[in-house]
Amino acid sequence: MDARRLRALMRKECLQILRDPSAIAIAFVLPVLLLLLFGYGVSLDARHVPLAVVVQQPSPQTESLLAGLRQSPQFAPQAYADVQAAQRALLAGRVRAVIELRASFSRGVLDGRGAHVGVWVDGVDANTARIVQGYIQGVWQNWLKLQAQAHGQALRQPVRLESRVWFNPALRSRDFLVPGLIAVIMTLIGALLTALVVAREWERGTMEALMATPASMDEILLGKLLPYFALGMGGMLLSVAMARWMFAVPLRGSLLLLVACAALFLLAALGMGLLISTLAKNQFVVSQVAVIATFLPAFILSGFIFDIGSMPAPVQWLSHLVAARYFVAILHTLFLAGDIPEVLLGNSAALALMAAIFLLVARLRSRKRLD
Repeated sequence: MDARRLRALMRKECLQILRDPSAIAIAFVLPVLLLLLFGYGVSLDARHVPLAVVVQQPSPQTESLLAGLRQSPQFAPQAYADVQAAQRALLAGRVRAVIELRASFSRGVLDGRGAHVGVWVDGVDANTARIVQGYIQGVWQNWLKLQAQAHGQALRQPVRLESRVWFNPALRSRDFLVPGLIAVIMTLIGALLTALVVAREWERGTMEALMATPASMDEILLGKLLPYFALGMGGMLLSVAMARWMFAVPLRGSLLLLVACAALFLLAALGMGLLISTLAKNQFVVSQVAVIATFLPAFILSGFIFDIGSMPAPVQWLSHLVAARYFVAILHTLFLAGDIPEVLLGNSAALALMAAIFLLVARLRSRKRLD
């Protein structure tokens, strides 16, 4: 390998990147847009849920419970005259749940026999329904505790649960989504950008000119990989900076470890892009293959949004073939938990193995000939 030819090829690739606004957009503009979209526009939290409340007989007890619902940031309670009207609102989708405080509610609270509360929850979205149900239960338990304290009594419970939330005590879905999104962004930068660039050279005829030079295939591939590796790492650092200072996601692990693991994943993504570019020489075909083979698996099967443990067993086995699965686990650990060797070592080894396989197969399929 001749260092002078390699530098010339890298300089040629860098000039092509500067002249091509689409490459800069994919590397730097796309991460900003995706982070803004997912950071501000997408949330797995339930906030200001419209809630229908029916009070058959107002009393100080019902008012105190309603005050607890109004003070909760999770609910936006709306008063309805009767259960039938509230249920019609639930059917029409205007509210997500209905709470009925019956006429015997206050009497049951005062005489200690127990109060009956009717609750209907919209279960079309099962995940949101479980969250809303848990929020209602939390408000109810807090109200019972305040009522017991007001009467100078201890709240009698057969089991006292003391829960502690580790790693994400605020339970913000943004702290979970933003780090995982970095893996999706790097997949797009590494695989899609590399595959499109090589296909564009075939379409423009510049690849034939490269083949006619004394440069070896190793020099040509390395001359293309290194500039896009630097571009991908720049996009990664931009994404980490936005996650840390714009969205206030904590980075409890080592930044050096994050950069090292990101480099391994980017090599795997670049290898996938090179491998895709050997299968087709048309930009449209390459873009479709890259989206189906890299972006969609990284989005669906990596644990970025959907829990892998909840998937069927065959799909869980399939997810082991997705490099983003290992990087998402690393990102969540470094951002939210810290430097956990049990998580970092195994996933980093898997990324290194996949990077070596993709790059080796891409090199074996690359030939310095036009057929």
